[in-house]
Amino acid sequence: MPTQKPFVRVVAVGDIHYGRGSAGSLAPIFAAVAELQADVLVLCGDLTDYGLADEARGLAKELISGVKIPIVGVLGNHDFQSGTQDDVHQILAEAGVAILDGDSFEVHGVGFAGVKGFAGGFGRGTLGPWGEPMVKSFVQEAINEALKLESALARLRTTRRIAVLHYAPIQATVEGEPEGIHVLLGSDRLATPIAEYGADLVLHGHAHAGSFQGCIGKIPVYNVAVHVTGRDFWIFDLEGARGRSEAHVDGPS
Repeated sequence: MPTQKPFVRVVAVGDIHYGRGSAGSLAPIFAAVAELQADVLVLCGDLTDYGLADEARGLAKELISGVKIPIVGVLGNHDFQSGTQDDVHQILAEAGVAILDGDSFEVHGVGFAGVKGFAGGFGRGTLGPWGEPMVKSFVQEAINEALKLESALARLRTTRRIAVLHYAPIQATVEGEPEGIHVLLGSDRLATPIAEYGADLVLHGHAHAGSFQGCIGKIPVYNVAVHVTGRDFWIFDLEGARGRSEAHVDGPS
C-alpha cells in the first residue's frame, strides 16, 4: 500500500522551456527544492522549448542528477512543436518522471490526475462544433482532453487529489493576456470533470501573461508558469483531508 503522509509539500512549476542553451540552469533550483524538504515536484508542461529529443535528454540529465523526490508532469504545446512528443515523453519517463496523459498517479497518499488539455475558450467565448470540419476537429480535441481528465480523476481513490494541466481550465488565470487569444489558452470544458470529481488543487501553466490564482467553485486553481509567478517554483502544503490544503509558502526568486 502506498505510503501516506499527513503533510505533503508539493513544488510546482510550468513553462521552463528547457532548450539547447539551458544546460546547468536548473541545478540551483533543484538544490533549493531539496533544502525545502519537498515531497513531490510537479511540472506543468512546456518542459522543452521546441519539443526536441536533445532538449528532453538535457532536461532528463538534470532531473536525474538534481531531483531525489517523485516527479509528476504533463507535456505542453511546445513539447509537441517538432512532432517528436512521443520521444520527449519516453525520455522523461525513463528519467523517472510520471508523465500523465489521461493517467493517474499516487504518492504519499496524494492522487494526481493529469492531462495536457487544449484550447477552446471560456463561457460565452467557448468555440462550438459548428461549421467547417476543421473547426469541429478543433473542438473535439478539447472535448477529448476533458474526457481523459475525467477518466483520470475517476480512477483516483485518494482523499487528497491534485489535477495537473498545461492549458487553463478557467478564464480567471488567463486574465492579463489579450482577450482575443483567450480561446487559445485553455478551455472551461476542463473544469467540468474537476468540479464533478473534486480536487484540493489545480495546477497549470501556458498563459505567460495570465494571472496566478482563480477557482472552480471552492477548488483553488493556480497558474504556475514561471512568467506569472516570477519565481523558480511555487510551494503548496497539503495538510489533512481534502479541502484543507493551503498554498501559503512561496519559492525563491
